[in-house]
Amino acid sequence: MYQDGDLIIRPIKEEDMPTLWELIYKEAAPEWKKWDAPYFEHKTIPYSEFIAKKENWVNQEDRWLMEVNGEIIGTVGYYWEHKPSNWLEMGIVIYQPEYWSGGYGTKTLRFWVNHLFQTMPLVRVGYTTWSGNERMIKVGEKLGMTMEARLRKCRYYNGQYYDSIRMGLLREEWEANHIFN
Repeated sequence: MYQDGDLIIRPIKEEDMPTLWELIYKEAAPEWKKWDAPYFEHKTIPYSEFIAKKENWVNQEDRWLMEVNGEIIGTVGYYWEHKPSNWLEMGIVIYQPEYWSGGYGTKTLRFWVNHLFQTMPLVRVGYTTWSGNERMIKVGEKLGMTMEARLRKCRYYNGQYYDSIRMGLLREEWEANHIFN
């Protein structure tokens, strides 16, 4: 668990599952999905189906939740692009629009990057976003990330093409920046 003021990031508990389901899978078109890879289909899932897979959520190292003043606002996680070479990608979603642009994403990813570098033998961490999500690009810049790739016009959403953006950070870059450690 990590805390900065009113923000806590921590592993998911079983009692968090109903709220997570409501935030993520109850609605067919939640507001957050307009920013989180909206070019991929989002489907509602019945609660019974979601809770049946709770072992994929509860007390997992690869997915934690974000909480502000006791209210669940989002999740942060990682997945292996290629585990044999320690190529890990991370992601974050703030489901509650009232918490967007409040610095919670930057604080969370600062904790998460530090956590990943401290607990795994990683050389690099990064994430993929799209050019329509300028807030996510700015978060990476605030954390000292480099735009490692820009694949032009390969994401189609609402009748328009967007670029796919890869942001990344090397361990030595993170450790050299004493602000974050």
